[in-house]
Amino acid sequence: MADQKASTLIEAVENGLAAQGYIASRQIATAVYLSQQIEKPILVEGPAGVGKTELAKAIAAWRGKKMIRLQCYEGLDEAKALYEWKYAKQLLYTQILKDKLGEVLGGAQTLHAALDQLHDFGDVFFSKEFVEPRPLLQALEQPGGCVLLIDEIDKSDAEFESLLLEILSDFQVTIPELGTVSAITPPTVILTSNSERDLGDALKRRCLHLHIGFPEQRLEERIVESRVPGISQTLRRQMVGFIHEIRSLDLKKLPSVSETIDWARVLVLLQASELDTEMVKDTLNVLLKYEADIEAAAPQITTFIAKAARSNVFG
Repeated sequence: MADQKASTLIEAVENGLAAQGYIASRQIATAVYLSQQIEKPILVEGPAGVGKTELAKAIAAWRGKKMIRLQCYEGLDEAKALYEWKYAKQLLYTQILKDKLGEVLGGAQTLHAALDQLHDFGDVFFSKEFVEPRPLLQALEQPGGCVLLIDEIDKSDAEFESLLLEILSDFQVTIPELGTVSAITPPTVILTSNSERDLGDALKRRCLHLHIGFPEQRLEERIVESRVPGISQTLRRQMVGFIHEIRSLDLKKLPSVSETIDWARVLVLLQASELDTEMVKDTLNVLLKYEADIEAAAPQITTFIAKAARSNVFG
């Protein structure tokens, strides 16, 4: 009974994501369900363009939550990711304090007495009022929770991972001047990686691992149908079959799902009813991003179209 209930709940995740235009495999839906149940981040790895970032967007839309995105890059630090001080506001406060210094000191007769009175004002400079929250702190401060997308974590420096560990394990962060800030409602955290570098074991231990690769043909057809509803069934099957043949080549960059969707939209715009050699040649640059890849694929176009057409007949 418990297994049946879990299966039903995972199916509900699939349906919820599908309602937002995201066609998820059973593996993806299971990871999203488990992440919600055990409050654990998901580390999503895989080639660029297979739907890692779109997964976070779909979860946020499905659950009606705000999505906060942190785009990672080399040199990213806590001032851009976590918080920084409002220096201009602190400077203004300093000027006001200077103008009102006589009132603040209140007739203190000795230097020691004056310092004691100023001490109470010194901490104000590093209070919450002067903090400018960045995406990580913003996510912890959302009273109703949110979806926190830490996108392309592999593009950041290895040292940046250490900043994330407390957040990923306890949904809190320690700011030296303020103490520990804990999430009222733990955010749903999605980290994505294109595997440009190996991530640390400490980060991986804190996350559920999910690999999204190129989908099998029927799933990719469903994705195209969801994202490009105007395309005919015949053309949809042919183009997806053709793309799967293209992916068998040794190319610098294989076409991803995002290129599949773009190509489907282009073919619909050109009012294509089925693939033909000339149209594929004219639009191959939508699928392939390097001239060397286009040149490598060009001699195979007629053969791949024929294979896709045969698979469509027997499909």
